[in-house]
Formats: sequence, C-alpha cells, structure tokens
Amino acid sequence: MKSEIWKALVVISIPLFLFWAVPGFTAPVDVGEVIGVIQKTEGRANVIRQGQALPLYPGFTVLKNDTLQTGADGSISVIFQDETQLALGAESTLLINEYVFAPKKGKFSIVLKMIRGTAVYLSGLISKLAPDAARFETPSASVGIRGTKFAVKVEGR
Repeated sequence: MKSEIWKALVVISIPLFLFWAVPGFTAPVDVGEVIGVIQKTEGRANVIRQGQALPLYPGFTVLKNDTLQTGADGSISVIFQDETQLALGAESTLLINEYVFAPKKGKFSIVLKMIRGTAVYLSGLISKLAPDAARFETPSASVGIRGTKFAVKVEGR
C-alpha cells in the first residue's frame, strides 16, 4: 500500500517539478491582482495586456495596467473593487495607470487615462475615502474626482 502511494506521489511530483524548475515550463501570463470585472460588452471590445489583445466578455477580470479598447461597434461596462463604475463607448481607448484599493492599510488610488473616445464615470469608494487619490486624465486635461458622475469625450488620435 505504501509503495503505491509513493509511486503516485512520484508520478504527480515530477511534472510539477518540471513545470516550476525547468526553463520554458512557466505559467503563460502573470495574472497580477484583479481590480475589476467586465459587466457588459457589445461589439468589438478588447483588453491589451502584456502586448496581447484579448477579447472581453462579461466576467472577464481587469488588472492594473490593462488598456481597454472598443471598435466602431463596441462598448464596455466595468465595475472596480471599490464600486467605481466605468462605461466606454465606440472607438475608445483607456489605460488603467494606477489602482490601489487597500482599506485595511489606508491606501487608495485610481488613475485612469482616456486616450480617445467616450466614457461615463461614476466614482466609487476611493474618491469618497481619499478624494485626492482619484484622477481621470485626457491628452489635454487632468480631472481630480471628488465623488461624482461625469461623461467625457476625447477626439483625435
């Protein structure tokens, strides 16, 4: 009986060892910390993550440094961990520059950069708990967010 258990452990352990110890046997992508979830998508909608374009769908997890993009027929709705809500319209590109929501540590920050397109933003807990820690940037302006809802359109690019 003990020898059968030992054999089973060896059979399981060798592939795990190779996966972690041998160069070339690595996880496909470092997933990082989840900061939000896609609630709804329509048309062409992608995230650019580590140089790869991935199609978005409801339930897709959003990470810091992701770039959200929509095509001519696309739209995206995102909800962040702090209950911030963001909707992007057609032909939009938005970079999530910074996101920290650590209430136990008293650390908060959200910085979104709109490259082009349209967005509707409804602030969540970060802008309520730490108003100076929330910012929405465009190529020509930077908006400090103090607990509000707004729409923005960035033309060009």
